[in-house]
Amino acid sequence: MTSINTITLEVADTAAAERFYTPAFGLGSRLRLRAAQEQTTGFRGFTLSLIVSQPADVELLFQSAVDAGATVLKPVAKNMWGCGGVVQAPDGTIWKIATPAKKDTRPASREVQNIVLLLGASDVAASRKFYTDHGFSVAKSFARMYVEFAAGEGPIKLGLYRRRALAKDAGVPPEGSGAHRIAIGGDGGSFTDPDGFAWEATTSAALS
Repeated sequence: MTSINTITLEVADTAAAERFYTPAFGLGSRLRLRAAQEQTTGFRGFTLSLIVSQPADVELLFQSAVDAGATVLKPVAKNMWGCGGVVQAPDGTIWKIATPAKKDTRPASREVQNIVLLLGASDVAASRKFYTDHGFSVAKSFARMYVEFAAGEGPIKLGLYRRRALAKDAGVPPEGSGAHRIAIGGDGGSFTDPDGFAWEATTSAALS
């Protein structure tokens, strides 16, 4: 089963991005940064989600991100799925911080249970087939709207969502052009998906 081992964000200023991500989220080797080579405008077609265990953890990480310089796209609020909020990092990456839990059961923690990469697909069914052909196993699927793949052994989960629906969920307009400014490191080899997202060959040793 194909797994995602690392996410690399391509940013205009790597030093400034490091100054944001270390205090905001503290994701360590799971998140890498490198200098951007191509221009981008508007929505980049993806979001990253930090899944935590309770609302207090959402509030803590959300505030850490804001204090480090993130822009609030959607304030933390309870919803039918649990609790969550959305911020945009200074480099432009959109982050959702969420939990399925409704109540707190312990003191707040910065521990992240899962990282979820959601790719905005122009044709979810076609992208689903592409990824299953590249070794991913479907865990959940909702018609032509959403696909969640099994995580495998990597620390990052992958999902597909309609591009316009993903932008709406993030609280931004769907229009955008240029580079996605993300490279996905996995053990399934190097390739580019139907929506232009680039994958690079890595192994679990990349986390050490």
